[in-house]
Amino acid sequence: MSVRELVVLGTASQVPTRHRNHNGYVLLWDGEGLLFDPGEGTQRQMVRAGVAAHDLNRLCVTHFHGDHSLGLAGVIQRINLDRVPHPVTAHYPASGRRFFDRLRYATAYRETVQLDQQPVSGKGAVLVDGPSYLLEARRLSHPVESYGYRLVEPDGRRMLPGLLAERGISGPDVGLLQREGEVRGVTLDEVSEVRRGQRFAFVMDTRLCEGVYALAEGCDMLVIESTFLDEDAALAVEHGHLTAGQAARVAAESGVRHLVLTHFSQRYDDPTAFERQARAAGFEGELTVAKDLMRVPVPKRR
Repeated sequence: MSVRELVVLGTASQVPTRHRNHNGYVLLWDGEGLLFDPGEGTQRQMVRAGVAAHDLNRLCVTHFHGDHSLGLAGVIQRINLDRVPHPVTAHYPASGRRFFDRLRYATAYRETVQLDQQPVSGKGAVLVDGPSYLLEARRLSHPVESYGYRLVEPDGRRMLPGLLAERGISGPDVGLLQREGEVRGVTLDEVSEVRRGQRFAFVMDTRLCEGVYALAEGCDMLVIESTFLDEDAALAVEHGHLTAGQAARVAAESGVRHLVLTHFSQRYDDPTAFERQARAAGFEGELTVAKDLMRVPVPKRR
């Protein structure tokens, strides 16, 4: 059975707190694992959350500030220590290649796993275009080069039993129709409808910009930073971040189904304030204020 869920390893921005580890998020998607922005302590949080190195297929870094990348050294070494049996691919801003290399070789260890690198530059790029999903990156607005990531499942077809019965299509003929597109004069379009593929986006440190909206558009789940509360909007702009209200308005305007707010400044102790401001901004969908070690299922297909 396929599993599609977000595992939250840490939710703190800049510095960890007594209750929040540095950033770290794993998207489990049909047997693959994408690790986003591993900050300090990610390896230990993976153990606590029940996520193994073997679960990881991709490392996706938005930018090279420490709270989003200092955990790379430990994670990469753990991947090699555990002799993960498949290649792992790292995506990160090309301008930060020197930081990636320094973290990869921060200390001595034995390399046993193929670690491929696919840096991104410019306005963004399609990183993966395979049968299971398309993964793309979009440039964001932050004091250092930063990218968000978007995963899109290809559209499929949903068979409609009533129409199949009307046209006398049953049993093995249903599979044949799906493969061939036509059986005894009945076409696939006559007895099915488009099943929209699921969409997931990961948006970290950024001001409001075109890339934020492009990543969020039509997402079933949007994981997005809300470092500041709305009363500190000037600080958010100055430091290249979003407020809870801004993140929620993006989600509302982009048709997001499930909004996950995270990356909270240590100045705030009350997580319910983020939820209140997100609702006040007009977001009416499913809303999660992330907590460390939380598991959040991706919404079922529409």
